[in-house]
Amino acid sequence: MAPTLPAFDYRRVPVTDGVALNVAVGGAGSPVVLLHGFPQTHLMWRHVAADLAADHTVICPDLRGYGDSDKPVDTDGTAYAKRAMAADVVALARALGHDRFALVGHDRGALVAIRAGLDHPDAVTHLASLDVLPTLDMWDVLHGTSAVVGFHLYLMAQPPGLPEQLISASPDAFFGHFLDLWSRDRDAMPDEIRAAYLAACRAAVPSIVADYRASAGVDVEHDRIDRDAGHRLTMPVSVLQQDWGSALGFDAAALWRAWAPDLRHTTVSCGHFMAEEAPAEVSRAVRDLVGR
Repeated sequence: MAPTLPAFDYRRVPVTDGVALNVAVGGAGSPVVLLHGFPQTHLMWRHVAADLAADHTVICPDLRGYGDSDKPVDTDGTAYAKRAMAADVVALARALGHDRFALVGHDRGALVAIRAGLDHPDAVTHLASLDVLPTLDMWDVLHGTSAVVGFHLYLMAQPPGLPEQLISASPDAFFGHFLDLWSRDRDAMPDEIRAAYLAACRAAVPSIVADYRASAGVDVEHDRIDRDAGHRLTMPVSVLQQDWGSALGFDAAALWRAWAPDLRHTTVSCGHFMAEEAPAEVSRAVRDLVGR
């Protein structure tokens, strides 16, 4: 039996024509939506969600294209635009009775959260990002041999066909590579959770690739339009990030400050999967953010 979040209620919620999200909901109080990253599902929030549910309504969806959520076919390069995925999240919260909510995202989920904050500032009251840069900045800082760390970004940005074929030939090796490489504490991801992640990714290769392909296409276009127009994240923003900025030669906090005037930027010492490796630190950061 697949793992679940204990004491959370599971349901499928339609968010737009042909797309319903799998979501776990628990707790009571002001709403906090938690968006997972790659190559994971909502299960990555199991510790943080249980903590926050003591005084918040905690909403943990699988993003479209991931986990048990629907995986629409991407016919024109926009099905997995972060704009579409952000609209899913806002529609989900409203369907659950919340017009305004705090939003926390990790990795891919953080990119969705950023887009939601830009497109729906009246809905997103507070925003937290775990271990990513905004899309435009991500592409700008990857250059030369330092870009080797982001090889998957370039692979999945290729036209449909080859990336899907290569990854589908050995999905556990591909997705497992990142689970191993990006983790500092292997014990933070038990065998049953790792197996659930791999099974979910194995069943979602086309949609995961489409998500990444959008980040090299339509997402860049949307972000550039916002940056050129001076659009910013107007809500309080907290960023938790590993210190890979100094390793790659850029000031992550400065890059973030250009997007988020009300910013708290914190460097953490754990691996990429910080909600699993340092859940108490993540929970404290979310509580601090919501209190601002």
